[in-house]
Amino acid sequence: MASSSSLLTNNSTPQAEGVNNGEGQSVLQKHVSFFDRNKDGVIYPCETFQGFRAIGSGVFLSIASAAFIHLNLSFRTRPGKFPFPLFPIEVKNIKLGKHGSDTGVYDKEGRFIPSKFEEIFRKHAHTHPDALTSDELKEMLKENRAPRDYQGWIASEGEWKLLYKFGKDKDGLLEKDTVRAVYDGTLFQLLEKQHNSQKKQ
Repeated sequence: MASSSSLLTNNSTPQAEGVNNGEGQSVLQKHVSFFDRNKDGVIYPCETFQGFRAIGSGVFLSIASAAFIHLNLSFRTRPGKFPFPLFPIEVKNIKLGKHGSDTGVYDKEGRFIPSKFEEIFRKHAHTHPDALTSDELKEMLKENRAPRDYQGWIASEGEWKLLYKFGKDKDGLLEKDTVRAVYDGTLFQLLEKQHNSQKKQ
């Protein structure tokens, strides 16, 4: 897959600040809404699978990602409801699915915190001020680990390694604009367009 950063122009930089994105959704809700393929407010594992396939993920990784995500988030985003065997995720309640050992860029309401975002690069971007290397990413993940929060460790590691896989540029750098774009789902849309374009070639 070609570098996603080449698609991040000034016109595509996400507007991720504030309470919502201007469409009645928090930034965290927008982040996951890409996977709500039929836009009904509920994400099923088949939709998450379709979303991963749409951005160029292989079949096995798409299945594994969908299974992990829904097993972890379905019950959390459906408080008080009877367990449903299809493991749906409710977009409106996605803030309840926030895990520990994260960057803190999303607050408890799913809002984007610019200062926390800038902190990622201020503290860990040693080689390039606006990009992370693989080693710097590992450093950040290790520093964010809360004691004995094993589920949070696994979730954070999985999320960031997937982002690095799909978002790194040709030099192996995860650029700041790319990281910012993933927070509100803009990157997923760009990767889908890129993947569709590559299929037509």
